[in-house]
Amino acid sequence: MSTDGLSDAAIRAILTETKRIALVGASASPGRPSNEVMGVLLGRGYDVTPINPGLAGKPIHGRTVAASLDGATPLEMVDIFRASDQVGPVVDEAIRLGAKVIWMQLGVVNEEAAAKARAAGMTVVMNRCPLIESHRLGIARHP
Repeated sequence: MSTDGLSDAAIRAILTETKRIALVGASASPGRPSNEVMGVLLGRGYDVTPINPGLAGKPIHGRTVAASLDGATPLEMVDIFRASDQVGPVVDEAIRLGAKVIWMQLGVVNEEAAAKARAAGMTVVMNRCPLIESHRLGIARHP
């Protein structure tokens, strides 16, 4: 079983029903995983807002970087490229702004933040990459 306990059907539903994604920890460097993931998600039809206070106002893949999740509302999914111990404040902000899904990238696991998000009615994905999951489940493009 996966770290988050979600079924393939649940992951499929997230990847096919979500339209708007805030990508926390976005990087302008083409060699960084967050940059690659953002580019592919955009190419698959998702509306992705990059979040990085150090790059706010600058473009990544033609999208203007926001300093915080406030600049990406309304929120559906928050994709987190941050260290596990830095997830808590992101989840708090996502709860405040009414996000539906928290997605923690590969290697990112924070059970305390996950419990808080679930208690607020959010779906939590941990230690997974949406690109890997899309490929594994045969989801080529966002409908």
